Order: sequence, then structure tokens, then C-alpha cells
Amino acid sequence: MKIILVLAALLSPLMAFSYPPKLDTRSEVYRTVDDKELKVWIYGESDPANPKPAILFFFGGGWKSGSPEQFATQSQHFAERGMIAIVADYRVNSRNQVKAVECVKDAKACFAWVRENSERLGILPDKICAAGGSAGGHLAAATGTLPGFGNEERPNAMILFNPGAVMADLGDWEMKGFGKGTDLGVPAMDLSPAHHVGPHTPPTLILHGEKDTTVPLGSAKAFEKAMKDAKRPVKLVTYEGQGHGFFNRGESYNATLKEADDFLVELGWLK
Repeated sequence: MKIILVLAALLSPLMAFSYPPKLDTRSEVYRTVDDKELKVWIYGESDPANPKPAILFFFGGGWKSGSPEQFATQSQHFAERGMIAIVADYRVNSRNQVKAVECVKDAKACFAWVRENSERLGILPDKICAAGGSAGGHLAAATGTLPGFGNEERPNAMILFNPGAVMADLGDWEMKGFGKGTDLGVPAMDLSPAHHVGPHTPPTLILHGEKDTTVPLGSAKAFEKAMKDAKRPVKLVTYEGQGHGFFNRGESYNATLKEADDFLVELGWLK
């Protein structure tokens, strides 16, 4: 397994994630919107008699582009570790002419679908983690914080890679960078995970590059503060000299994957 991870880390800077995704694993449709079938790709052996924890990944791309392939190697790792790992597609602006609010609706529908089908998929319904990077990190955070937009299902943990977790000014944090000035389809605060942290928000791990200019580190710290103020478990891990999307490149891939794995071990989900 270590060899596979190292190879994936070395190759990741060269990878061009394609769309439609080319993933060598089983898939299912979780939602159909305007004749568009939205799919998930599922890694790991499903055994309803012996259910496992699960992790659901959302890709990044500024709600405009991107591919579920982004988290394929992470999913393979967690499947090998004894989880059911899932990567999700959702509508984006470049392909479906939608705004961020529709991406949130898809993400929340996807999470609800995973929980509703947990018994059939061999998933422990109270051990489902939402994860993602950048805009995908925003969507994962949205499932654990935002009310409405289709349902009130919540993940049991969140792992966020340089997430867009703050969409409006919050305390001392003045909105800048990711999402600023973008027409999200609804008021920015309605889609801002940090503004909706509460007792329902699950334990969260945030992995963020200190040199990220797309999603500034200050926004991650603002989300961390909101979690601490709400007395919710949170851990922010920063990476010196790293910019946006660092978690899919070189040694940062291994470092962030280990941190995510350790987080799930600490929760008691993995050995």
C-alpha cells in the first residue's frame, strides 16, 4: 500500500483529471436533474452483513469545472483501509450553466442518498465523513453546516482540503479571495459554512497551505474560530510554503493523506 501511495504522489503533478471521469470501479446514479444523471463511483467491497465507515469526496474547481478523478487515489487508499470510499459528480457552471447554490443542492442530495442507501452499500450510517478540496471542500462543509437546500442530513465528520468555508465577512475576517464578488445564486451568507456552525456540526479536520492565495489561510482560521466558539471539535493543520491544491502534489499528497487517516483513527473509525 505504501508503494502505491508514493507512486500516486509522484505522478499526481503530471495528472490531468478528465471529464467524463474514467474510473475503474462501480458507479450508481444518485440524482437526475434536467435529464442530467449525476453519479457516484464507489470503492471498497460492500458487505451489508459487515458494514464499514464511509467517506464521500467532492472535487474542486470553483463550482465551474473539475472531475471526480481528483480524489480517486485517496479513495483507493481508504478502501484498502477498510472503508467504503465514494467520489461524487455534481453540476458545474462550465458544463451545466449553474451557480454555486445548485452545486450545494447536489452535494446535499448526494450525502442524503449515501445515508439512505447505507444498509445496501454496507455502510455504517453513523460513520459517514464528508470530504473535499477547494469548492469541493466548500460543498463538504455545506453538508455539515447549512440548513435547507433539500434536506437536513449531516455527516459524522468532515475532512476539508483548502476549503472555501467562509463566503462572507465574519468577525475580524474580511472576505477576500475565493468566492468574493461571485454570483452564488443566493446571498453569500446563505452559502457560508462558517456562518452556520452549530451543535450539529461534526468533528472537522482542515488541511491548508500557508501560501494559498485562492483561499487565504485566514478564512480557514475564521472557520476554526467559529468551530471553537461553538465548542465543536476542530483541528487545523497548515503547510508551510504550500499554495492552493497542494494536497494533490508530491509529498503534500502523502502528508495530507496521512493526516486524514490519523484523524479517522482518532475518531475510532480505523485501526
